[in-house]
Amino acid sequence: MSARTPAWFVTGTDTEIGKTLASCALLHALRARAQRVVGAKPVAAGLDADGVNDDVRRLRAASTLRVAPRLDNPYALPRPASPHLAAAEHGVRIELETIAAAVDALRAAADAVVVEGVGGFLVPLGDALDGGDLAQRLALPVVLVVGLRLGCLNHALLSAEAIAARGLRLAGWIGSAVDPTMALREANVETLRERLDAPCLGVIPHLPGADPARAAAHLSLPPWN
Repeated sequence: MSARTPAWFVTGTDTEIGKTLASCALLHALRARAQRVVGAKPVAAGLDADGVNDDVRRLRAASTLRVAPRLDNPYALPRPASPHLAAAEHGVRIELETIAAAVDALRAAADAVVVEGVGGFLVPLGDALDGGDLAQRLALPVVLVVGLRLGCLNHALLSAEAIAARGLRLAGWIGSAVDPTMALREANVETLRERLDAPCLGVIPHLPGADPARAAAHLSLPPWN
């Protein structure tokens, strides 16, 4: 990968826990430091009537650099399902080298890149291939989005352990208040601060409309690599 352009891989403790909102918020925060910022979701499952994944659409809206779809979303799979199932349904084989080449091209064109994974860290991408393999191939610092709801402590600690097992650096974590009624939320966040060996980059509150510009105000940037 390019050593010149900072880039991060954003993963989550589960699906539907605010990973895309956090990724878009990071892009908005990066605008204060970099002119050309771009987000990517190499694998996306579930397309709208225009053949575009909603997460990809949101990342593009948060980016300042426009790129070809083959770079910011090499694998656009119609079925909203686990990527290995959605890919198999259409005879698609997800190739890590295709994704790595796309991310390299983004880093060559941009000043900062945010790469959003799909689902949780170890979601299957194909036969004997998962999201951890993708993160390992890209070799980027990882930002973990923790969905703040019952069970998040175990999910976050297991995810951090899996990230470390792949030899990757956890650059930071972001709390995402997906359950506004969560009991003892602040106590849970404090436990995560104590037990995760990485800085907390912020906690995104439950925001009406999931506005990434407003969410960015609650974040600090991960270490600039």
